[in-house]
Amino acid sequence: MEGQLLSVGYEARRHARLLQRALANRGDQQHVLSHAKERHAGALGEITPAAFRFAIKRRGALRTSRTSSPRRRTPWRFLYRALAALGEKRGPVLFQLPPVLKKDVPRLRAFLELLPPAHLAAFEFRHESWFTDEVYAALKSAGAALCLSEREDNALPPLVETAAWGYVRLRLETYADADLEQWARRLAQTKWSEVYAYFMHEPTAPAYAQALMRFSA
Repeated sequence: MEGQLLSVGYEARRHARLLQRALANRGDQQHVLSHAKERHAGALGEITPAAFRFAIKRRGALRTSRTSSPRRRTPWRFLYRALAALGEKRGPVLFQLPPVLKKDVPRLRAFLELLPPAHLAAFEFRHESWFTDEVYAALKSAGAALCLSEREDNALPPLVETAAWGYVRLRLETYADADLEQWARRLAQTKWSEVYAYFMHEPTAPAYAQALMRFSA
């Protein structure tokens, strides 16, 4: 399930109450964070179950690069430093690119060099020009995942294994059981050791997630 839980300026206590309500109402085992601060992340990590995993979605990737000033490179270092407070509960970090941003492989490689070890980074490209072997090779060399994002026009998204794990966004409003069975089969055919799968619409996401896990068992 995706949803904004944190926003800059909130106090950790307010985050804790919000997350506790979410857990009580839905029993989610994963939650997407749009922003994070170190003290907030630590508080959230303390109140969640042992099996809980946080996933983080950030926009604006590739605005900084290896040639950028240290000041412009700092936000990504701060991000991972803050997320370290989650410990083993930190899941993947999704970097979502603007739909108007066309392929720029040197810029992508420079950004990948900024990421720390064990970054668990996934990239969602929303311009067709990015879906090339050159881009896949750059991601694979850095151990970063290509986000498999289902399109609203029902076009089949590319499934390319650039990391040992996968990141999947299922973004349609409705799914029949047959659709979820097909997705379960498709994901089972990969070599991924772990799959992070998210549904877009909050009211239906928990039931769809449970069905997908059932078909994947």
